[in-house]
Amino acid sequence: MGILKLCDEKPPTVGLEATVAEAIQVMLDKSVGGVAVVDGEQRVAGIFTERDVLKKLALSGLDPQQTPVRHLMTAPVDMATVETTPGEAFEEMVSRHYRHLPIVDKDGRLLGLLSIRHLLQWRLDELSQQLDSMEQYVSNDAPGG
Repeated sequence: MGILKLCDEKPPTVGLEATVAEAIQVMLDKSVGGVAVVDGEQRVAGIFTERDVLKKLALSGLDPQQTPVRHLMTAPVDMATVETTPGEAFEEMVSRHYRHLPIVDKDGRLLGLLSIRHLLQWRLDELSQQLDSMEQYVSNDAPGG
């Protein structure tokens, strides 16, 4: 399965000039834990997540209405491509403690934003199919056979 098929159809994004408040509003509106921060050509400049809100904003005294998201986003950010398999993405995200991974084209333009939730659902579906196949195999086995 292609990794983009696991992502939401339209990745949550904000521009480099967006405020922290605007980024948080997108996260709330889309019920996601992170947004890709993109430039005018949709190239990924960074990522802004719930962790950035907690670690960089919560006790900083900064005004989210006035603070540009580019000042608090995580950058540089590791990214995947359409050639990355779901298993490879899952391994990287778990080992590096990421919950979001941008999927980009060869020019760094955003194609999708993969979340650990997407990968867990993919893995659950895969395991359920395997279990169904095993149950079918066992139930079709005749006595003595």
